[in-house]
Amino acid sequence: MEDVIEELRERALAVSVPLALPDDDQLVEVEEQILVPLPWELREFLLQVSDVIYGTLEPVTVTDPHSHTYLPEVAANAWAMGLPRELIPICENGSEFYGISEEGEVVRWADGEVTDDSWPSIWHWARDVWLES
Repeated sequence: MEDVIEELRERALAVSVPLALPDDDQLVEVEEQILVPLPWELREFLLQVSDVIYGTLEPVTVTDPHSHTYLPEVAANAWAMGLPRELIPICENGSEFYGISEEGEVVRWADGEVTDDSWPSIWHWARDVWLES
């Protein structure tokens, strides 16, 4: 986890209006909006690196309700498109989503179904997918 965080921080793009990291109250507010508790690893991911802008993928964020990456909006869209409710979307990529299970496993959902692509944690996904985007 620490290696991935360090690499993301090193590669992060400098932007004129940087994103803010959330606090615990904002995470609770998001949980109340989506009516699902956030898995521990997703909470840590949001608290540690949700301000990073890097590559072509844009993982979900929780600090700006007007952002296209705002988790409650991304979740509503993903679930409406058919992403199973037991998965919380962590990233939208065109018509596919990456979702995290309650246990912390990340899977790719495309063409209306969960694919065989999976990662044991959001940190593995960040290393193998986000950093490679």
